[in-house]
Amino acid sequence: MLFDVEILKKIDEELKKYVDKNDDLYNASKHLLFAGGKRLRPYLTVITYKLKKDNVEEILPAAAAVELIHNYTLIHDDIMDNDDERRGKPTVHVVYGEPIAILAGDLLYAKAFEAVSNIKDSKKAHDVLKVLSKACVEVCEGQAMDMKFENYNPSMEEYLEMIRKKTGALLEASVEIGAIMADCSEEEKNALREYAKRIGLTFQIQDDVLDLIGDKNKIGKPVGSDIREGKKTIIVIHALKTLDEEKKKKLLEFLGNKNIGEKEIKEAIEILKPSIEYAKELMKIKTEEAKNYLKIFDEERRKVLEDLADFIISRIH
Repeated sequence: MLFDVEILKKIDEELKKYVDKNDDLYNASKHLLFAGGKRLRPYLTVITYKLKKDNVEEILPAAAAVELIHNYTLIHDDIMDNDDERRGKPTVHVVYGEPIAILAGDLLYAKAFEAVSNIKDSKKAHDVLKVLSKACVEVCEGQAMDMKFENYNPSMEEYLEMIRKKTGALLEASVEIGAIMADCSEEEKNALREYAKRIGLTFQIQDDVLDLIGDKNKIGKPVGSDIREGKKTIIVIHALKTLDEEKKKKLLEFLGNKNIGEKEIKEAIEILKPSIEYAKELMKIKTEEAKNYLKIFDEERRKVLEDLADFIISRIH
């Protein structure tokens, strides 16, 4: 089994310590936190740590900090995007209203730094703090870039920079924090950063692919919603660069048109097929690159990280 149930249980127990109150604010902050997320980021932190060390208790506050930050970004992201559903459930602002949702996100953000303060080794706590705060800045920068793209067609380079920040920064931080806690060397930290950069990229591209060819019930939102919202994904950017004029014109008619029906969505997906294939190929290349960076670690211990890289591009939600 890819995800060790015992580790996931320990992560959940650690997270509960930070939101252990029963009122609207805390219930709002728990709404997504325990709504069946994959726990990919804290899990990455733990299994990176386990490349060199086995005392899982030592890494739990750091792993919790990463997941608390992640959930803070999701709540605020849903408000900005006006999304009604996430993980098949109504979003926090839909259930509790926007003011409480904003506060719930802020609470999780603050609790993440409380978790960092529970790291026993103060030098490591300081280093983790630096990595985490840098990731928070980059996530905000990436989100701002993504919003800016609504008004123009970004280049492939701009898009890749945006997802490196918006999606990749926290995945990179998850791995780097595990490396700090495990006393990894600079060479090992660099290798892990390169690994994380690539799985951050493939994670977002797979999301873009799933939006077009995924199962609505699995991805927790209607298929093709990125088309209605006019999202400039890697697939759309590639298509606009490579399609003939007629198909490009047709695609631009659909992009960002909130009133299009299932028929038009299907037509748009058909037009995008070659670009979906391009995205899938790119993910395969980046996954192999990611796994190559792990070669400096013990073969048995690195296997979970290798399997995780494969899981990211084969997941269905």
